[in-house]
Amino acid sequence: MATYEPKNILITGAAGFIASHVANRLIRSYPHYKIVVLDKIDYCSNLKNLNPSRPSPNFKFVKGDIASADLVNYLLITESIDTIMHFAAQTHVDNSFGNSFEFTKNNIYGTHVLLEACKVTGQIRRFIHVSTDEVYGETDEDAVVGNHEASQLLPTNPYSATKAGAEMLVMAYGRSYGLPVITTRGNNVYGPNQFPEKLIPKFILLAMKGLPLPIHGDGSNVRSYLYCEDVAEAFEVVLHKGEVGHVYNIGTVKERRVIDVASDICKLFGLDTEKVIRFVENRPFNDQRYFLDDQKLKKLGWAERTTWEEGLKKTIEWYTSNPDYWGDVAGALLPHPRMLMTPGVERHNWTEEIKSLASSPAEAKECSTVPAAATSKSTSSVPQKATYKFLIYGKTGWIGGLLGKICEKQGIPYEYGKGRLQERSQLLQDIRNVKPTHVFNAAGVTGRPNVDWCETHKQDTIRTNVVGTLNLADVCREQGLLMINYATGCIFEYNAEHPEGSGIGFKEEDTPNFVGSFYSKTKAMVEELLKDYDNVCTLRVRMPISSDLSNPRNFITKIARYDKVVNIPNSMTILDELLPISVEMAKRDCRGIWNFTNPGVVSHNEILEMYKEYINPDFKWTNFTLEEQAKVIVAPRSNNEMDASKLKSEFPELLSIKESLIRNVFEPNRKVSTN
Repeated sequence: MATYEPKNILITGAAGFIASHVANRLIRSYPHYKIVVLDKIDYCSNLKNLNPSRPSPNFKFVKGDIASADLVNYLLITESIDTIMHFAAQTHVDNSFGNSFEFTKNNIYGTHVLLEACKVTGQIRRFIHVSTDEVYGETDEDAVVGNHEASQLLPTNPYSATKAGAEMLVMAYGRSYGLPVITTRGNNVYGPNQFPEKLIPKFILLAMKGLPLPIHGDGSNVRSYLYCEDVAEAFEVVLHKGEVGHVYNIGTVKERRVIDVASDICKLFGLDTEKVIRFVENRPFNDQRYFLDDQKLKKLGWAERTTWEEGLKKTIEWYTSNPDYWGDVAGALLPHPRMLMTPGVERHNWTEEIKSLASSPAEAKECSTVPAAATSKSTSSVPQKATYKFLIYGKTGWIGGLLGKICEKQGIPYEYGKGRLQERSQLLQDIRNVKPTHVFNAAGVTGRPNVDWCETHKQDTIRTNVVGTLNLADVCREQGLLMINYATGCIFEYNAEHPEGSGIGFKEEDTPNFVGSFYSKTKAMVEELLKDYDNVCTLRVRMPISSDLSNPRNFITKIARYDKVVNIPNSMTILDELLPISVEMAKRDCRGIWNFTNPGVVSHNEILEMYKEYINPDFKWTNFTLEEQAKVIVAPRSNNEMDASKLKSEFPELLSIKESLIRNVFEPNRKVSTN
């Protein structure tokens, strides 16, 4: 049998669950294949699913809809696509009963657009269409042999009907136009990264919160479950060994009732099934059984490798380590979930609706349980608050220390990293020990006592500010973790396009133009390199100020102790207001570069006038020029205004720099009477 060798593959829906595992596998195993992934990022998609592939040179992501004929044709031509693996689809049966037109649009029309583009361009050598076992309809309860690839299609719900309709189009284009099509029909798939509207991740997340597990009907419905990596391998085999014009079932003969799945999950969490499982109204038509004959694919060399017990344990471990991966998914955890991205769907307190399934107030208590499979210390459930856990680097630093206090105030578990940023093995050990949901990097060299130190300690500065930061970002990307990185805005200086006093600030996308200090050079360098890490949120801090006026690192404390100061308007960061916002940004999964300053500018003299008004009415100071300043410092200092409109848009309550100075710094420290 000849083996097919693709060159340029387009994978649709690749930010979704199954397709992302397939894409990551192919990118990892075949670096000579170019993989272009197309996804519109629907509610059940997540770019984080593709994190393992993002740095790979043979990976390209395109955000877009398969229903856009212009986009599809453009991609096929410009990327010289010779192979399509078509996963993109609406797949949740419950949603199809309430919004069936969306399923027709995505599953039938979207497929039709792809097929027509293949016909027009005439360059496709393989079109692999991903369908479902549900197109066969219900299997007899006493059937010994499963549905084979030539079995009649008898779909029973809107979802499976649209998938069967798409299959008919695929078959027609194969016969009428000679397109080299292959179709797969698969059993249920489970594993890490799956959106929790599906049965297994839904039950896991509910068990973690100590909430009831809702089962449709009496739970006797039978399903077959395959672990995601086994399915990814199946598609690898179909891609290389599948015959054009053929259909391949991807399945397993190992079946389980829904009630058995719920019981197995309860067992691993140490929960009492009698108290946790709740039987709810069945959906309109719930097929009793799907059963596939998987012999045809096995003859190509594929075999299921992961046992149910092993796969379920891996899946639970992943979800307990990544509880907030999908954000707020309370609506998906309902017994009959609504389509979360459907316009016009009324929002309300989903969690309360889930809790109402509990038979007593005690059972409805919101909590989290640690699965027995995930700990060797106990086999019983241990209630704990289901929130976040932060790993913070920079314990002895100003910002790092304040972050710990914020976590304590908000009740967020946290630990400080013990490893050195330059030592990858130590960082990995920290992550294994702490098991964080987010990592905060507040470590770095700013100078002792100021940035002039960096001019004579360049290797030390590079080692921490560049190598260490990149090392931590790379380890976090490898572990699927978001890293909040406290950077600096001292990488710009006023110029002709951004003149002093103009109100025109430097934006996030502007190229750094200040090279006066070695410290700033290293910060600009690492910021540029971090652009290739989509798991990093870079926060440009400037001239940080806090309400602690005894701290020698506080900008106000510094200038109040100088004999002379320059008088230049600058953007600045009020830590009392902005550090809690950085924690919220982590929760919101913010990424990319952000100017992390309060809107507007304030000059040295304006700050010292406030100091005199609120703190010391006898305070006096003298100004000097930049030229005079240059005689007493080694490295020039950055002066600029930064455009904070992006941050203000995300956090409308953000105060201007002068308002924040008064409210957060000077009023709490007021020593001068208002009388």
